[in-house]
Amino acid sequence: MQIVIAAIGRAKGGPERDLFQSYVERLPWRVDLKEIEIKKEAAVETRKAKEGDALLACVPDGARLIALDERGRADGSAAFAKRLETWRDGGVRTVVFVIGGADGLSDAVRKRADAVLSFGAMTWPHMLVRAMLAEQLYRAHSILTGHPYHRA
Repeated sequence: MQIVIAAIGRAKGGPERDLFQSYVERLPWRVDLKEIEIKKEAAVETRKAKEGDALLACVPDGARLIALDERGRADGSAAFAKRLETWRDGGVRTVVFVIGGADGLSDAVRKRADAVLSFGAMTWPHMLVRAMLAEQLYRAHSILTGHPYHRA
């Protein structure tokens, strides 16, 4: 299975990027990070629409799309792992996770998503969300393979 993480903004070097990379390197799945920069627009809705179009352009045919959004479902790690397992075993080759910009995701992205997930009601820095997602992907892999990393 291939994982694509499409995110608005470029990560600079630092602890968040290092943590993200640490978890990605542990995964058996190929993980591609696609960083998207959209020039600042004065109008929030115009910027969100452009960001949404750019994020959706990263979703290949047949891929499953998971939008990370504060209004999404807060699944537990086991449920997240089960969802990935179902897709993997069902022949899904690519899963795309999208992380919006400072103003969130466009309605078009949320409507197209196969799932909208949240890391909780709190607002997280977008660069930290990447690391949190990478950790949850590693945890899901650990759950699916019976590795002791996940102790629930």
